[in-house]
Amino acid sequence: MASRFQEASLVTSPSYPNAVAWSSENLIAVAAGHLVIIINPALPSGPRGLITISDAEPYQIGRVRSQDLLTGGLLPSSLKRERNPCVRSLSWSEIGMSPNHGCLLAVCTAEGRVKLYRPPYSDFCAEWIEIVDVSKMLYENLSSMNFGESNNPSTSLSKDQLVEHHHEDDERISSLKARKRRKTSANNINLHEKNYTDRASCSKQDSQAEHNVLEIEVYKQASNGQDCHSLPKALKKCSQEISPETYVSREALLSSLSVAWSSLLRFSSEISSSENMLRFSLLAIGSKSGSVSIWKVHAPECYHIERTNVSPMVELHAIIQAHSSWVSTMSWGIFGCDSLNPQVVLVTGSCDGSVKIWMSNNEDLQKSVDVYKSSFSLFKQVVAVNPVQVSTLSFVVSNHYNAMHLAIGKGSGSFEVWKCEISTRKFEQIVSSNAHNQVVTGLAWSYDGRCLYSCSQDNYVLNWILCENTISEVPIPANTPGLSSTTDLPDDFLSCLGVALSPGNLAVALVRNFNVELLNPMYQARSQKAAVEFLWNGAQQSGESEDSSETVTEAILGFSKNEFAYWESNFLWSLKEFKDLNKPLVLWDMVAAMLAFKQSMPEFVELVLTKWLSVSYLGFHADISMEDLVPKITKCFSAVPSRLLHILNVISRRVMLSELKTVEINRKLQGQRTNDEEEIDLWLKLLEESERELRERLVGLSFSAYLLSESSQGTVSPSSWNWCPAGLAQLQQWVEINRDIVHSQLETLSVEVKSSRTRSSNSTETSLEEEKCPYCAAPVNFHSAEEAFCESPHQKKKKSKDKERCDQSHKLERCCVSMQVCPPTPLWFCKCCNRMTLELAPETLFALPSFPSDLKSLPKSSFSKAASKPFCLFCGVLLQRKQPEFLLSASPV
Repeated sequence: MASRFQEASLVTSPSYPNAVAWSSENLIAVAAGHLVIIINPALPSGPRGLITISDAEPYQIGRVRSQDLLTGGLLPSSLKRERNPCVRSLSWSEIGMSPNHGCLLAVCTAEGRVKLYRPPYSDFCAEWIEIVDVSKMLYENLSSMNFGESNNPSTSLSKDQLVEHHHEDDERISSLKARKRRKTSANNINLHEKNYTDRASCSKQDSQAEHNVLEIEVYKQASNGQDCHSLPKALKKCSQEISPETYVSREALLSSLSVAWSSLLRFSSEISSSENMLRFSLLAIGSKSGSVSIWKVHAPECYHIERTNVSPMVELHAIIQAHSSWVSTMSWGIFGCDSLNPQVVLVTGSCDGSVKIWMSNNEDLQKSVDVYKSSFSLFKQVVAVNPVQVSTLSFVVSNHYNAMHLAIGKGSGSFEVWKCEISTRKFEQIVSSNAHNQVVTGLAWSYDGRCLYSCSQDNYVLNWILCENTISEVPIPANTPGLSSTTDLPDDFLSCLGVALSPGNLAVALVRNFNVELLNPMYQARSQKAAVEFLWNGAQQSGESEDSSETVTEAILGFSKNEFAYWESNFLWSLKEFKDLNKPLVLWDMVAAMLAFKQSMPEFVELVLTKWLSVSYLGFHADISMEDLVPKITKCFSAVPSRLLHILNVISRRVMLSELKTVEINRKLQGQRTNDEEEIDLWLKLLEESERELRERLVGLSFSAYLLSESSQGTVSPSSWNWCPAGLAQLQQWVEINRDIVHSQLETLSVEVKSSRTRSSNSTETSLEEEKCPYCAAPVNFHSAEEAFCESPHQKKKKSKDKERCDQSHKLERCCVSMQVCPPTPLWFCKCCNRMTLELAPETLFALPSFPSDLKSLPKSSFSKAASKPFCLFCGVLLQRKQPEFLLSASPV
């Protein structure tokens, strides 16, 4: 059995499949009963975020007559039962959807409600903030369209479907009577007392999972005086009498079952420039009616860390009648060579056993259309209707195989794997395996569709390797780099209800329920209902035999030669994947794994990094020592992409210089070093040269943007110049101080900027060049790009232990982008280098393939407003508002 390297206990237990999700900003959300628990994997026992699910009032959808209440379709809605709220499905958006550039979390409850939540980045609380009630918006949209009954009759349940409901309800009633006569054994415990192995019981399950209880409200009808009843309890203003069939249809439309976010889509507009590019994500919501509503959630135009009352723009885009039964699970995929015109794919699975793939029409996707004239069309019905319901899906577009891989988990415990060549678009079933004894509760692809994890309610977690058109089971590696978990968390698990992969694919998270009957009732059973386990995935055979160096020639510390080779191959694969600019730089799993190896086998880490550095910076694998490699690499810094420099900086700080605190590293980079640091001096030199290269690129872009805007005055509208560089006076002083080592272009541009600002009639030279202390208004001179001290004339002398000392002047931090003194207001904070920033660097900086040969020839689109995203200038990771230690925050490294 694989050894976990860390874990996190939960006070409530999950109830539905796919109960865990890992976000692209490195947060884990677990659907645990009436709570959504949000964990930072870097601190699994540290602060947590919470979303508490409360009871929801049923929506008012019409009234039916009293004699119709006991008809089969209305019987579940008529019965009043006490039921605790529960989370049924959850999904993370991609990074960039939250007002602080983080992720949004969509939560679907067992009552069928869907809401969007954001992190409390400026609210200083553990409870996440609700920003949009999507179910309420759906109700308002459908009400305004009369629930589509006049526009699209297919959205209403047919007579046959209603008869099917009758049979299912009769079967449910008889099974409930039989259940009273017997006692359910612990071995037959199912999710929420549901049997996922047949379609009829699936419908029974959701009848029980229906809205809390629908109270019957009696009123007198003015026309004939007959007693009628309100289903559900609603506002008095709705007095429309509807048929039982219509009520069942409307209720099914509003009862959501599953949610899924797409990636952040970017479309270039034909009539606008790049600063007006369309940026939105699609949220799919599956319902009991078999329909899927598609919502466009627009990304914020700008990001901030102070305003809290900003909600995203959400609009209903389409309603697809995808299946004839409940939509139990969904998954998104994107493929296409053009990142500005991606092809969006939606995969839906249903309780009737069918699986369908839908393809988007990008022209309709970019504009508002009739919701019943969908921009999605059926591309392929992969699996036809059958008695075994679909419980989970995992869909990935594999760049390695140039194919789409689809894994389908079923209620019977079996799963299928399908492959589709993108060029031919032909589907082929690779395997259909009865791998588990109970419902498959989670599937997750790793390493670009080469490895697959499956978990089940039977508590088994299996690992599969896909090679060409065959898939085979392989054991999960049991060895753990560094120390295994030493906590006293019990191993008495009952079921596994979800699996998720880290952003770098090097770690796996599993959520398991404890068998409470086997726990200590006094100490464990009260507070430990479930747990999230973390396993390493780095020693996993990735399905291909890459040429790996002879790093290790013998087994060491329990690791075989093959395991070391797999770790090396997967490290290099993950580092290569992060070269993609569309992939957020979240290196926590890689940093944690390297630190674990560094404790026991530091030479292995150094050899892996040597190979990565030589291949990435020199273009070939140079089998030389790090001492000989560093001078060669530093000469290539101006010719490599900014993303490579960012990755190098993160690894240098968090892995190779991990013995030093971040403050110490920053101090040493400013020249405060000692003579006994030969071992770390090599990596300090690499870090210093890399950060200087990035700063020079920023200074060059700032000068170029200013000169270009000055030369375009009167010919270009001010709205097109959205990025105005700040701190030009400070940037010029920094170039003057470092004139002997900076690029020659910067000296030339600095002179031109100075001349242009001198000629400018409305230039406020004095206010720009003479900074003042925000605390005492004393002047502040420029000596360093990192910090400053004010020259206060009111220094007082104090006595301390019979010694006189002078009060220090105020120590001030400078913005790492503009080099201006930071004001005492909330600032952007980097969790890697601990620097603060007020201004944001342009996105052009992070996308530069090298130092520009001619900064003045950069296009105007390089300085658009859309280019301002909160990424650290030196580390490339997501910036955030600095939180107290007792509150949750994401850890990208």
